[in-house]
Amino acid sequence: MTLVRADRAEVLGTENAMIRLLADGRDTDGAISANRTTLAPGVDGPPPHFHRGSTEIFFVLDGALEALAGDRVVTLGRGDFLAVPKLMPHAFGSVAEPADVLILFAPGMLDRLDYFRLGDRVLRGQADPRELLATQDRYDNHFLDSPLWREARGARPARPWISLQPRRPRARE
Repeated sequence: MTLVRADRAEVLGTENAMIRLLADGRDTDGAISANRTTLAPGVDGPPPHFHRGSTEIFFVLDGALEALAGDRVVTLGRGDFLAVPKLMPHAFGSVAEPADVLILFAPGMLDRLDYFRLGDRVLRGQADPRELLATQDRYDNHFLDSPLWREARGARPARPWISLQPRRPRARE
């Protein structure tokens, strides 16, 4: 049995993009990995990517989520469910309202939550974005370009959860 109380979940991110880590494959005997993600209006999740070993499942708890799934972009509302099979390119982001989404991976990845921890360190400037690119096989998160997703998200100003571009050093003041 795996039980994570809401007030005990590890929380990463910022007010714009917050991830509550719920379970890893090592916690569920490989069955699932789970997180709860909240995005402020117009915030993108990770860039388009695919997984070789797991289906990614989205259940919208509240708000609205735009998602790339293969060659389609769909908008999900409260109570909507989307399962993206392994190898299918996908991405997601909130629209004009916030999104609160339960995200599951089945089967579970043994160290999936470490991917989110690395992403959080990149977001805070404590790790180089190239580390995410270097760990694509380890975390089964394979990034790719999607002109369809760029076009869909270009219609509204999006704030990325994380950029895979290295940060430029700031000039000293």
